[in-house]
Order: sequence, then structure tokens, then C-alpha cells
Amino acid sequence: MASDNGEWSYADADEEILTRIAWYYYNDGLTQNEIGERLNMSRIKVSRLLESGRRSGIIQVRINSRYQGCLSLEQEIKDRYDLLEAYVVPQLPNEDPSDRLGQAAAQFLMQRLQHGDLLAVGWGATVSNTIQRLGHLANERKIGLVSLTGGVGTYVDGMRTANWGSSVHLVPAPLVVRDPEVARNLSMEPAVANLLDMALNASYQLVGIGELSANSTVVRSGYVNPDEVEPLRRKGAVGDILCQFYDEKGQVLDLPLHDRVIGVKIATLSRAEKVVAAAGGLHKVQAIHAALRGKFVGILITDETTAAGLLEIKD
Repeated sequence: MASDNGEWSYADADEEILTRIAWYYYNDGLTQNEIGERLNMSRIKVSRLLESGRRSGIIQVRINSRYQGCLSLEQEIKDRYDLLEAYVVPQLPNEDPSDRLGQAAAQFLMQRLQHGDLLAVGWGATVSNTIQRLGHLANERKIGLVSLTGGVGTYVDGMRTANWGSSVHLVPAPLVVRDPEVARNLSMEPAVANLLDMALNASYQLVGIGELSANSTVVRSGYVNPDEVEPLRRKGAVGDILCQFYDEKGQVLDLPLHDRVIGVKIATLSRAEKVVAAAGGLHKVQAIHAALRGKFVGILITDETTAAGLLEIKD
């Protein structure tokens, strides 16, 4: 850019250097050290000029990928709900959401679980799909598994498919019992209490989020009768985690059912730093929104359609 009187200026020289640096960095793939050596300047100065160029608009990076929108949504979701992380994947039509998100959750955990880590898991289709994909990694890195609730049968299929050979710890109790007193006594048994404490202190906790409908997992699994769905709605329930229901503000409801559930209480999940929720679908947007408001989870894995739906909700 020439000066007003048509002569070359120092500003032109600065812009020329910045343009050359950007070309070397983004087009030729040179490192900042290599650029500094070529232009006889420090790496720090190269870095500062690149940052200045991005801020001024001289440098604009365009990403031609279907993941571009997902990355933008991730940042918006993180900011809105004050999350530790958000992981948003493209929506694929005609694909089972639980399978797609199970794959995404497995990929997320593969990148973060280290040798000897312990993974605590809830139950449901998405969590089961995740477990099935983690068996090889678990055996390679000796990653242990612990359940967040009772209900051994809800975990077995996923682990059998995964051939999970490392240490596995399943709470030796049903998920739901008939008598609250039985639930209290079982929960205090060392064999149960120690595992629930272990689950809360695991490296990561993976849970699903259920909506309240006749087709939800808790209903199809028989833990909630279809006739109970509407009464639960009238009491304010919008979703559940680990078979425990909460309202639109993310507050756990005072329900007799909760006294019969054997597992980690979702009100205490906030004590665990890295609780991961894998959930998606427009029918679950309200349930996910409320769960994030309640701070039950710190990391969300979802798809772009669900993420967009979350951002449309007005508090």
C-alpha cells in the first residue's frame, strides 16, 4: 500500500514483511524459526507479526471443511455453559445417533485416556456403543473400567463386544430395587460403597442423558412405567442421568424412585472434574440444556444439530 503522496512508506514495508511471513507460514509450511532465520528476525517477532496480522484482518484463515461449523459451535457451547470442553461432530442423516455419538465419545476418550487410567461409565445405548469401541485401547493401555450404578446386565453386553480384558469393576447390585431401605443398606455395603467412591475418583466419568418420553431408555428398560411419564412431567422432570430426574433448571427432583436407585448420586457428580456426557438429538435438547445448567457434567459430546438447538434456547 502506497502512502498518500504516492511514495513508498515504512507502513508499506511492514505490510510487505507481514505478507511474506504469512506466505511462508501458511502457504510454504515453514516454521516460525525457519522464517525468522530467512528474514533475520527472532521467532518471537515472527509470532507477534502473525498475531498482529490476524487481529488486523490482513491475515484471514479459511477452513474449507464440514468440521468448520462444528468448531465454531464448540466454542459457543463452551462459553454459554462454562464447560471444560465441548466436542461437536457433523450430523449425518439416517444414522443411529447413539452409534454416531458412541463413536465420537470413543474417539474423544482415546485421545485423552493414559496408561493405567480408570474410566467410570453409566449405562444406555450411547455409553454401550462407546465401550464397545474402547476394548483394544483398554487392553493396550491397561485402562480399568468401573460402573457408576448397579445393574450388571446393563454393562455386560458392551464389555463382551469390546473384549475388555483389563480390570473391570461392576457394582454388585441391581440398578433399582423395590424397597428404599434395601437400597440404603446395599449402598452402605463396602463392596458397593467402595466402588461408587472409586467411580467418583476415576480419570473420566462417561454418562448418557435421557429425555422424558415413552421411548426413553429408562422407560424401555422397565425402570419407569409408561404410565408414570406424564406424572413425572407434571412434577417438572425434563431428563435423567443415571436414572435420576431433574427439572428445567437442572435441579434434582425429590422423587421416591431416587431412594430406590443404587449408584452415584448426580448431585455429587459435580465433585468429579471430568464428567463427560455423550448425547444428541433434537428430542433431547431440553434435557441436555437442563443438565448443563445443573453442572452435572463438564464435557459435552454432541452433534451440530443438537448444538445449534442448545444455542437457540432462551434462558
